[in-house]
Amino acid sequence: MFETLNAHSDPESVRKAAREGFLNGPTAGLASGFVQVNLVILPEADAAGFLRFCQANPKPCPLLAVSEPGSRICKALAADLDIARDVPGYRIYRNGVVSESAADVAGEWRDDLVTFALGCSFTFEHALMQAGLRVRHIEQGRNVPMYQTSVPLTSAGGFSGKLVVSMRPFAAADAIRAIQITTRYPQVHGAPVHLGDPSLIGISDLNAPDYGDFVSVGDDEIPVFWACGVTPQQVLVDSGVEFAITHRPGHMLVTDIPDNSLALF
Repeated sequence: MFETLNAHSDPESVRKAAREGFLNGPTAGLASGFVQVNLVILPEADAAGFLRFCQANPKPCPLLAVSEPGSRICKALAADLDIARDVPGYRIYRNGVVSESAADVAGEWRDDLVTFALGCSFTFEHALMQAGLRVRHIEQGRNVPMYQTSVPLTSAGGFSGKLVVSMRPFAAADAIRAIQITTRYPQVHGAPVHLGDPSLIGISDLNAPDYGDFVSVGDDEIPVFWACGVTPQQVLVDSGVEFAITHRPGHMLVTDIPDNSLALF
């Protein structure tokens, strides 16, 4: 069953595959048509501050849902859901450092943990492909390339840092179309934040992403950069949080929310 996971898979099957240990790779291209989310899981003592940070930085941190403290379910995301087990890979942070990766975090769960679900650009990729645009990392079976930038975020709630972006290359005409399409999805990062010369946002080498996998950019193509939901992960490190859990970059929680429900028009 799980060997056939692909764009046509339903969200529950993807979550079940992750829960049972059969899926441990990136979720780009899986369960097309359904929203994928980034996760940030923090103790309740830090949750109010992080909420203010998201509100101050809606482009990289578009907030879709917040759980009750200690709850491993969130009906706003899916009916059959275990937040501690339904992601293909997690990161655990201790004292501002990524201390380990894990296939599930049930053993780390605490009664005071609050889950923040943030929009992910994997969601609008379905709309791009429906429009006939080619998404390079999906074609190549890779994780999307992600880069740290020099763009400062708005400090709030005790959190601060710099923007992380994801990159997809397009020919000029396709880049314009991609901008038009993704603008319709502000809850999953919306329109790009930059296109063209990566050095203008502090990226020195496109061939060496900080997260994800390298993809080629043709001589006739423009690199297009979107705000990325990995941004909070870097912020957790920069802010030195005592304890936190996130997804591994590119290893998202697949929800039951249809993509088109987030489109503005």
